[in-house]
Amino acid sequence: MKRAALYARVSTSDQNCDTQLLDLRQLAEQRGFAITETYIDHGISGARAKRPGLDQLMADARRGKVDVLLIWSFDRLARSVRHLIEVLDELSKLGIEFISFREAIDTSAALGRALIVIIGAIGELERNLIIERVRAGMRRARLEGRHIGRRPLELDRESIVRDRGRGLSLGELARTYRASRTTIRRVLGGAPKGIAQSSSQPNENRRPETAA
Repeated sequence: MKRAALYARVSTSDQNCDTQLLDLRQLAEQRGFAITETYIDHGISGARAKRPGLDQLMADARRGKVDVLLIWSFDRLARSVRHLIEVLDELSKLGIEFISFREAIDTSAALGRALIVIIGAIGELERNLIIERVRAGMRRARLEGRHIGRRPLELDRESIVRDRGRGLSLGELARTYRASRTTIRRVLGGAPKGIAQSSSQPNENRRPETAA
């Protein structure tokens, strides 16, 4: 009986791998594989080649602990076509089969290996086209004078400086004006010198005077 390893990954912490693992366990049972280990990368982007679960999987594969690797879809495993080919090449050299549930691809056959490379190339092309469309839209928006990204905070500098002068701390100012302490410091730092100096708390960081 072949020893099967399952690998699953989700990109965000609020997702889970239950659906992926359910399908993979059923597939392993249908194929008559014995699941020896399950590797999971939780809340980790597929753009990262280095992942704890994937790294452990490949380390165990090199130690001869795996006969076949099951994944839910090849984009769960690889960040690009090049990365995918590198992983498949190493698995092939180690004599490990690769099966993708969603694409129904099995690299134990030559056709399966060819198909996975073709599908990966199409997927990468689609991602690049999406990126280009987004960039083109941003360029057009800039040319039309439209704002891109988060709107800057509109803060009342005079009120912040006045409240600072009344003795409010940075934390209190941040809560009052719904801004970060860094933003409040930047506002205070950009105030005219005379106002900025008067905005410090009375006797703040001063030692009490002693009689001569």
